[in-house]
Amino acid sequence: MSHRPDTPLLDTVHYPSDIRKLDKDKLPQLADELRQEMVSAVSVTGGHLGAGLGVVELTVAVHYVFDTPGDKLIWDVGHQAYPHKIVTGRRDRIRTLRQGGGLSGFTKRSESEYDPFGAAHSSTSISAALGFAIANKLSGSNGRAIAVIGDGAMSAGMAYEAMNNAEAAGNRLIVILNDNDMSIAPPVGSLRNSLARLVSSSKYLGPRAVAEKIAGMMPEPVQRWAERTEEYMRGWVTGGTLFEELGFYYVGPIDGHDVNALVEVLENVRDADKGPMLVHVVTKKGKGYGPAENAADKYHGVVKFDVVSGKQDKGPGGGPPSYQNVFGETLARLAETDPKICAITAAMPSGTGVDKFADAHPDRAFDVGIAEQHGVTFAAGLAAQGMRPFVAIYSTFLQRAYDQVVHDVAIQNLPVRFAMDRAGLVGADGATHAGSFDLAYLGTLPNFVVMAPSDEAELARMVKTMAKYDDGPIAVRYPRGGGRGTAIPENPEPLEIGKGRIVKQGSKVAILSLGTRLEEAEKAAEQLEAKGLSTTVADLRFAKPLDEELIRKLLSTHEVAVTVEEAAIGGLGAHVLTLASDEGLTDGGLKIRTMRLPDRFIDQDKPEKQYDEAGLNAPQIVETVLKALRSNSAGVEEARA
Repeated sequence: MSHRPDTPLLDTVHYPSDIRKLDKDKLPQLADELRQEMVSAVSVTGGHLGAGLGVVELTVAVHYVFDTPGDKLIWDVGHQAYPHKIVTGRRDRIRTLRQGGGLSGFTKRSESEYDPFGAAHSSTSISAALGFAIANKLSGSNGRAIAVIGDGAMSAGMAYEAMNNAEAAGNRLIVILNDNDMSIAPPVGSLRNSLARLVSSSKYLGPRAVAEKIAGMMPEPVQRWAERTEEYMRGWVTGGTLFEELGFYYVGPIDGHDVNALVEVLENVRDADKGPMLVHVVTKKGKGYGPAENAADKYHGVVKFDVVSGKQDKGPGGGPPSYQNVFGETLARLAETDPKICAITAAMPSGTGVDKFADAHPDRAFDVGIAEQHGVTFAAGLAAQGMRPFVAIYSTFLQRAYDQVVHDVAIQNLPVRFAMDRAGLVGADGATHAGSFDLAYLGTLPNFVVMAPSDEAELARMVKTMAKYDDGPIAVRYPRGGGRGTAIPENPEPLEIGKGRIVKQGSKVAILSLGTRLEEAEKAAEQLEAKGLSTTVADLRFAKPLDEELIRKLLSTHEVAVTVEEAAIGGLGAHVLTLASDEGLTDGGLKIRTMRLPDRFIDQDKPEKQYDEAGLNAPQIVETVLKALRSNSAGVEEARA
């Protein structure tokens, strides 16, 4: 898709120690070459582009000023860390980003000593950095911890919880606020940079310390007046009052694309004998690459693209609609006749399909920011007041709000509707974004209904089911990507709660499928039939409540029963085994096997390869059935046929 750029200065940099050998006047050239290399690499691999381009100068400056990896640099989320990876010994592998066996798209402890803390979910960096800083304090180490957190991640309460607790770290903790979207500060320029240099310099800090010492000799009311006056005057000039209230010394805002100004301020901050410091840096997503600057939303995450034109390789197109769009469009249609329906997302409107709903019903669509906990309890309040809220959150992110799901929704039996996108394995984003655990963590909760569609038409019916269900909390989980091409009904009929369906009737082997592995189950049934093994395929639809009547019938009339689900242990298979055990359904020699995600985290790769590694494709289903039959002497000869 692109040629490699000429990068003579970057070619001399293999680790941050090489950056620190450069003259300061060479740093702008290094940043320019680093930006070119990142664009070239991501054009080949796809991945997160805009955020990384915005922190190129910051990456160079931080590694120039601080003694990494002794000083711990922690990137929040980590999707902006591609430039960091290039200058920390991983440039030779940068074109394997997000590929099977390649570099992770996020920071990862096992990948490099320059990644002291793994990330992918937002707003964790300050808490982690505080842990490193306090550990250094307790052990007498001089090492610092530097957290780089975006303004979006600052919308999550966890960031403020950490800041409220940070004063004990002293000058070992530095937080860099990367403000690239929310316009926390007015436009920056030379005046703003001068102010940042001033309030971080010894010329300012020295007299301030003297003033504090003199004020300390004064009566207590005078001390309080002096402290408040200095704080609010500086806060009025720089905008830092909020952070001062949380115990941080605020510096900024500063132009995040002026590498020399960044270096000067960070050196002042590094050498300051103060408590925790917060450096406010203003950057632009996609900086230095025209297409990304002009469309930051479309270039946040990209597929392969042409560097010259910026055109992304979207593939042939015209395939089945994505599950997320089926959800959003179905919900928008239902809301036309139901004014109580509303939709909530946590900073992912387009990723969840809520943007489709918002286009049609803007007054009933709510983006709460990166605040899943708040979003769930907000929905509980809406439900308690008679609304029909749909909370659309990736399965992996709903984990962050589990206490609220239990305490504020389930215990109160409130009819909050959960739409869990990215269920199962998700490809290039890897283990951190896989929706592996929702069946286990929701299936244990009283009052919950949990569904999983086998195709896009089934999803439409389940959305309708959720809209009509007012008896308690209800959830649907569905995967990333497109469906099977099944026609979606214009007016989908709701499902009967807890009722599955027979897709194919047989007599010897029963495959009990939940979710989109049904297609693989049907392929497996064809292969088993070719071996002379009559096979039933059931789409259970519901993980909770189970269709106990259907399951009893299948277990009592077949020699082998296999459950198949794209989720971790504790989901469908566990509940079917419990039912079978409680009712003695295996006493007649029935062989039950459960197929689920293995008890390990699966790294990034193409989804089909991930499912092959997980053992959830048709060949593995067939082998599971044959092994079960081999363990039954009566079925040995037939299994060998």
